[in-house]
Amino acid sequence: MDINNRFIDNMDNPHELERMFRIEPEAFKKSFSYAWEQNPDSQVLAVWFERLHFKETVNTEKASLLQKDFLFMGILAFLAGISTRIIMHFVEQQAISPIILVFGVLPFIATYFVYKNSANKNILYTLVALFLISGIYMNMLPLENKDSIILAYLHLPIFLWVLVGIAFTGNEYGMGRTRLAYLKFNGEFCILYASMAISGMLLTALTMQLFSFVGMDISEFYFENVVLFGAAALAIVAAYLVSSNLKLAKNIAPYIAKIFSPLVLVTLLVYLITVIWVGKNPFLDRNFLLSFNGILLSVLAVTIFSITESGTDEKKSISDYINFGLIVLALIIDCVALSAIVFRLSSYGITPNRLAVLGVNILICANLIWIMLSYMRFILNKTGPSTIQDAVTKYLPVYGLWAAFVTFIFPLIF
Repeated sequence: MDINNRFIDNMDNPHELERMFRIEPEAFKKSFSYAWEQNPDSQVLAVWFERLHFKETVNTEKASLLQKDFLFMGILAFLAGISTRIIMHFVEQQAISPIILVFGVLPFIATYFVYKNSANKNILYTLVALFLISGIYMNMLPLENKDSIILAYLHLPIFLWVLVGIAFTGNEYGMGRTRLAYLKFNGEFCILYASMAISGMLLTALTMQLFSFVGMDISEFYFENVVLFGAAALAIVAAYLVSSNLKLAKNIAPYIAKIFSPLVLVTLLVYLITVIWVGKNPFLDRNFLLSFNGILLSVLAVTIFSITESGTDEKKSISDYINFGLIVLALIIDCVALSAIVFRLSSYGITPNRLAVLGVNILICANLIWIMLSYMRFILNKTGPSTIQDAVTKYLPVYGLWAAFVTFIFPLIF
């Protein structure tokens, strides 16, 4: 039977029309044009007309937008690579601190998000001012290994990360769902960047080997120029790919969260039992106390990553109970760490390091309690998962404010 006649004969059979479209989409479109001319009053064909033509219009607009985004991303990636190489030159001359290298990447990622989200002028001016003030201030600090300056260096990336978050959320910076999207972006960004970085390392190894065959050692030049430039530019590319809804990272991230959460829980339990068994004391051992805080931050990061990737499913799963267990263990670790820090402060006096560690532990403790209580209400069927996500997203500005305080005020106080 002629496909045009078959199309007309099945006009009242939606299932058959859908089947014909999926088998031979191009032939279907030609037959549709013929049938539409013969039956302009058909409601079924009117729906198909809107479906086919609306889809083509959206694709055209999307393709044009992606081309503009791609071009802008390419320019920013090139500028990030060049800027990072220039900053590295001054770092090698010991004229500036190595932490200034973050200004070769993060401002360009923020610029891309401001462009993509069409942020209003107030947000744009605020971000430009804060990035400039941060850069000028950090370069004014003396190149000394004082505790307050080292703390400022360590907290600067956190503060700038919050600024990138403001650029990402754009005009909706106060909404929980956009902050949650930013946290998801970070997880997917890390996965994608690591994947591409591994590919880059393989390419680097191959390049080194090929040139060694002809008796040339290009390692110094290659690492100082190509690798450094590529590492900075790759960050912009990864941000573009993740924000363009790349399916690879979005599909992998939830599985990584489900795999790592139970592994971290088991590892942490074994570690704590071992610590008790061997009699390690964080109250007296400074290095052990620092490692304790490092574990705390790692567990908090894994827990938040798992929460952001859990979605909005009202049904509880084994992952929720694992996350709850992680939060309880992290809270126990934090309480021990807080006790040890207070003990050291009362015994040995106030120092920038002790005050900074005390502050961040208090902030984490409050955040963990909020998340734990939200999880308890969710497990008891009193609330949905959104309350847990709110406990994570609404607390983010607090970390940013603390990072800003340590970065800008600690060097002045101490």
